[in-house]
Amino acid sequence: MSIQKSSIIAGTMNWGKWGRNFNQTAIQQLIATYITEDITTFDHADIYGGYTMEAAFGTAWADMDIDRKQVKFITKCGIKSVCEERDYSIKHYDYTKEHIIWSVENSLKNLQTDYIDVLLLHRPSPLMETEVIAEAISELKNSGKILNFGLSNFTPSQTDLIKKYSSVAYNQIQFSATHLQAMLNGELDYMMQHNIQPMAWNPLGSVYKEDNSQTMRLKELLKKLTIKYSVSDDVLLLAWVLKHPAKIQPVVGTTQINRIKNLKQLNGFELELEDWFAIWTESIGTKIP
Repeated sequence: MSIQKSSIIAGTMNWGKWGRNFNQTAIQQLIATYITEDITTFDHADIYGGYTMEAAFGTAWADMDIDRKQVKFITKCGIKSVCEERDYSIKHYDYTKEHIIWSVENSLKNLQTDYIDVLLLHRPSPLMETEVIAEAISELKNSGKILNFGLSNFTPSQTDLIKKYSSVAYNQIQFSATHLQAMLNGELDYMMQHNIQPMAWNPLGSVYKEDNSQTMRLKELLKKLTIKYSVSDDVLLLAWVLKHPAKIQPVVGTTQINRIKNLKQLNGFELELEDWFAIWTESIGTKIP
């Protein structure tokens, strides 16, 4: 199964105050670079940048001459995070009908768009009432404010609760060569069985963030594989995720122009079977089960 680079999603979490704090010109350059590289889906959440990133993106986007139909916007709602922009006393989740609808309308205003391509509930809440959520989603779909609905960080049983009253098209989960749980605990199997499209946040895992026995083993293997395939190590890690038959869409958070352009190496690339299993083996530090 050869890989298509268009499977990649551009993650915006680190573009603003939570990361590089880019100005409008730099955000426009990122948007243009991703689109030029055929990566046309942009992943947001209302809380990114302490509730500021959507508006920063929207201001930059509105000043660009790009057809809205050329791109897709994902956003998430449900987390109420303590920050300068919100007067909350403690972090909590809110999945009332009023809050879901208000969040979407606020995201539409901030992103300066008429519709959201995919709305995700950001994290499951023990207090969520599925019938109430379904009412909100139905109203938003009927009004054309959202086109598709999904989840983020939901387990199969939590997904079943939502599916009682609403169809679920997506679930964005943590999955990478260093975070294998979804592959082993039935989450990806469940999504394949129920035709739910998986997205993976942090698809490069902790390889570049931590120095421990796991990441050191993987780095040693990746050195050999970069020579074998003549591609960069981040491309190898993404190819490992993309080879899974669930057709996972990685949410890539890089803000470096050269690394974005480097993703063209994924086009038509295929990681050999034994090398895929070698990465799994080095991740766990022993033979696979």
